[in-house]
Amino acid sequence: MFVTPLYAGLLALWLLALSVRVVRIRQRGIAFGDNGDVNVARVIRAQANFAEYVPLALLMMGFLEVSHFSIYLLQAFGITLLAARLVHGAALSFGWQPRFGRVTGATLTLIVTLIEGVLCVYQGLRGQSLWFH
Repeated sequence: MFVTPLYAGLLALWLLALSVRVVRIRQRGIAFGDNGDVNVARVIRAQANFAEYVPLALLMMGFLEVSHFSIYLLQAFGITLLAARLVHGAALSFGWQPRFGRVTGATLTLIVTLIEGVLCVYQGLRGQSLWFH
């Protein structure tokens, strides 16, 4: 397995960048929550949203990789997920093209998750049929 670890590593580095921004906010004295500050909430949500979606997408990518799905398809998933999370995180945490980044990032993340989910179900059902023959 080499495709999934590549994107897991790259995405981990981006998560660290998002996390550093949250840590800096916490160091300024906002220990819990966001104190009603929309900008603080955006930085916190950028990290949290990443943590909510990326692990499942990477897990499914890993399942597909060990099931010998096309390396080109896996690379497409990885590139798309990485791009999606970069633009989403940049929009929320750094304020870069807020509407474009959030919509594009969320949409691409959901598309990757949907396709990977369908392929994992397919792989699971295909594997199950081996037990009944």
